[in-house]
Amino acid sequence: MSWILTSRSSPASSPSQPGDRFIPYRTRANWSLKFHTALEDSEKPLKEKRKSRGAASGNSKGALTYSALLQNELLGAGIEKVQDLKRGGQRLLQPGTPEKKKLFVYSPSPTCCRPDVGSETSPYSLASISNQSQTLLMSQEKPPRIIPSKSFKVLEAPDLENDVCLNLLDWSSLNVISVGLGTCAFLWNADTLQVSQLCDLSVERDSVTSLCWSNQGNLLALGTDTGYVQIWDVAAEKKVSVLDGHRSRVGVLAWNEDQISSGSRDTMIIQRDFRTPPRQSERRLRGHAREVCRLQWSTNHRLLASSGKDSTILLWNLASLKPVQHYAHHRASVRAIAWSPHQHGLLASTSGKVDCSIHFWNSLTEQTLQRIHTDSQVFNMAWSKNSNELVSTHGYSENQIAIWKYPSLTQVAKLKGHKNRVLYLTMSPDGQVIATGAADETLRFWKVFAPTRPSRPSASVLDLFGHIR
Repeated sequence: MSWILTSRSSPASSPSQPGDRFIPYRTRANWSLKFHTALEDSEKPLKEKRKSRGAASGNSKGALTYSALLQNELLGAGIEKVQDLKRGGQRLLQPGTPEKKKLFVYSPSPTCCRPDVGSETSPYSLASISNQSQTLLMSQEKPPRIIPSKSFKVLEAPDLENDVCLNLLDWSSLNVISVGLGTCAFLWNADTLQVSQLCDLSVERDSVTSLCWSNQGNLLALGTDTGYVQIWDVAAEKKVSVLDGHRSRVGVLAWNEDQISSGSRDTMIIQRDFRTPPRQSERRLRGHAREVCRLQWSTNHRLLASSGKDSTILLWNLASLKPVQHYAHHRASVRAIAWSPHQHGLLASTSGKVDCSIHFWNSLTEQTLQRIHTDSQVFNMAWSKNSNELVSTHGYSENQIAIWKYPSLTQVAKLKGHKNRVLYLTMSPDGQVIATGAADETLRFWKVFAPTRPSRPSASVLDLFGHIR
């Protein structure tokens, strides 16, 4: 038996354009007139009107927006403001529109794919909703952001050094905080809230001057006052390597995969791969005239930014032993530098009390972009991982933590709680919480940033970088 498809005509279709089936065309089906008319609304008692208005006003703003979007896309209501819904409960089509007897109107060739009142949507539009719905969504005001003004946790940190060139606080990707207190290095697990001591250098007549976690969070680099760099396997509680080469204290460390960079008071920066013999992979970078205070790799791991007490910022790459860029616009020692994870080549820096400001540089064009005057010394900075914002820590007279929005440079919040200048700053792996350490020998934890939206991994075979090992 064989099946034969035959064309049938619909009573509402044109005989010149036959087809095997017909799809309801809802543009001319005025659903709002079918279910809700102005006459019915006018005949309601006054009490019912007030009751319906109260129910409408009690709805959340999100529900009202969703209702307006449905009416735009299904009924062609043309609502561009939520206030139109709030006034009448239901937004009707234009008065005087003739009411159809049938709920569905059949048409063989619709002129547009979606009902839009006032203007037809272009068939080449990239948006999946009408112009009125786009205007409606863009007009919505975001709810005010609430940042707690007080820290939610305080830890005692006795013997925390009051030195602007040391880096004694770091948060690993495995949610473990390391802090250097005098001759000891301690670990605080943010998941289990357990505190443990990793090492005590008093036996070696040494002290901890810097700490830095590897990208994987399993190794901890530890700089000492005598110029050594120790690499520790934290899980095994074992020292796996000791690197020498500096003639004075190592105040700052920075990881780049398996390569560790160290900056010292002897003005030298040394880069080494701890897996190989030190002399084989060692690179000595000379450029600063005084102690190196900060080191940070760019987000693409191609440029190393360094700053020091000589009021300069130097940029280094992996192909040269000389700096590729040099910035000397600060008037005091550059105490903090931070690469933006949101804009390629954007670097923020700050210096001492003579300057009291944050500078922004474009490393691609080697130009100064903007500057914030903070009215107080800035000791440390970090970019938010989830939003285009910057957090900075300050000294006298308020010892505050400030959050700035970029590029508007407006201050989002000012947090107070420390009794002395805030020298140390680190951020949680999820980017929501910051930990600060101050000369008042306390560590404080603040929840300042919103969580990031989860991103869907690309499954396209054209994404070459997703398949390279």
